[in-house]
Amino acid sequence: MTDARQFRDDTLVVKQDWSAVSLWFAQQNHQFDWNNVRQYAGGVANMNYLALLDGVPVVFRCPPSGPLAKGANDLAREWRVLSRLNGGYALAPRAISFCGDAAVIGKPFLVIEHRDGVAIGGVLPSECPEDAPNRLTMELIGAMTALHRVDPASVDLDSLGRPEGFLERQLEGWLLRGEAAWQGSPPKELRHLGDRLRTSVPLSHRTSLLHMDFKLDNLLIDPVTLSIQAVIDWDMATRGCSLYDLAILLSYWVEPSDPQEVWGLAQIPSLAPGFMRRREVAERFFVMSGDEYRSLSWHLGCARLRLAVAWMQLALLWERGEVVGDRYKDFATLALSVLRWANDSIDTEII
Repeated sequence: MTDARQFRDDTLVVKQDWSAVSLWFAQQNHQFDWNNVRQYAGGVANMNYLALLDGVPVVFRCPPSGPLAKGANDLAREWRVLSRLNGGYALAPRAISFCGDAAVIGKPFLVIEHRDGVAIGGVLPSECPEDAPNRLTMELIGAMTALHRVDPASVDLDSLGRPEGFLERQLEGWLLRGEAAWQGSPPKELRHLGDRLRTSVPLSHRTSLLHMDFKLDNLLIDPVTLSIQAVIDWDMATRGCSLYDLAILLSYWVEPSDPQEVWGLAQIPSLAPGFMRRREVAERFFVMSGDEYRSLSWHLGCARLRLAVAWMQLALLWERGEVVGDRYKDFATLALSVLRWANDSIDTEII
């Protein structure tokens, strides 16, 4: 299914040097048709385009132009994951080609298998059935726990990432990125949250393959049957504590009782009637994973810190003109609101 709502209008499309891409593919004995490339509207970090390679629809992915935050937009990692994972996790699209030579278009790029489906952001498509909120949530949790059950060695990913000290590195890494995103003058809320989290880093739970951004707009879904056709955006995939994947999802999961300042995240339509609350999502995760229920307060606090920093990174790119679109104009304000939310809720939210 091809839905016009999935694509950006011409005024927002980020142009690439398609002739150079076409030449590179010609040197690999492939034909890249750049005459009718269309940019997907979804995604707030990497840019995604629908194109034709040897007459077959594919997805072309690349980061924005300009300097990138350390560890961000790692398409080499995504290539490594998607060139192997499909054999053990059918929802992962196949990787087709990767160019790590930034000299071609000024940055690396990746081409992956195209799959039909709709990525659902902050608003449910009108064609979704009435029971969509519950069914979508169950599909999402099922797909996440299925990934966590994949044996990394069975898909040659047992050397991906470093599970030892994973949670400590997540915290310290995002604090360093926060310093950079706020250009050396981070708000007091960032440092206060970091100090609080440092005092109580938990032991890692079961080590699993992690997607690291598992939410509805990184799924391609049939809007009528609500079946998942693919899980996309694997550039942060690693191995680590499975509870952190869940916490990242919950960091986006805004409820009506949350501060209105964070409602603008609009990454998941969880404010709509019928959607589960965060605690219910967590409970379903533990049931479907077969794990014993345990507190997620630290994981959620760290995931919200991560979310705030990521939004500030994108705000900085927008200010530099390296990403385009009005959706980024409030990201700096949202980043600070998320930090305040994380500080205010870390001791009171029962998850």
